[in-house]
Amino acid sequence: MTTERKVIAANAAFYAAFATGDFAGMERMWADDDAISCIHPGWPAIVGRATVIGSWRDILQNPERPQITCAEAQAIVDGDSARVLCIEIVDGTALAAANHFRRVGDGWRLVHHQSSPIAQIVEQPEDDGASRRFH
Repeated sequence: MTTERKVIAANAAFYAAFATGDFAGMERMWADDDAISCIHPGWPAIVGRATVIGSWRDILQNPERPQITCAEAQAIVDGDSARVLCIEIVDGTALAAANHFRRVGDGWRLVHHQSSPIAQIVEQPEDDGASRRFH
């Protein structure tokens, strides 16, 4: 499996933990240090393992947590760091998301998650006949 596919798989595991409310799985997805951070839509930045993991505990334990899926995931790998840029579909609303990972042993662990609303998604045809999304 290529490095990019491993990062995409780690990203998919993150969204699976969210979708199923798997707090233990979510907690395992994050690097085990205080240099992690997260910006949930509409929230201020939070930094530090206890605060970040606590935010996910609160979100996942909420019986009315939103339904979320990930689309158009694209991995960018630079040595032991990687990020996945994607579109989150949260209860039918599109958000732009960036998930930053660090290689830890043989796996990839989250060090930062950020998502925010997208003003508009527009399909634009390319010269080669393909279409490209612009926001």
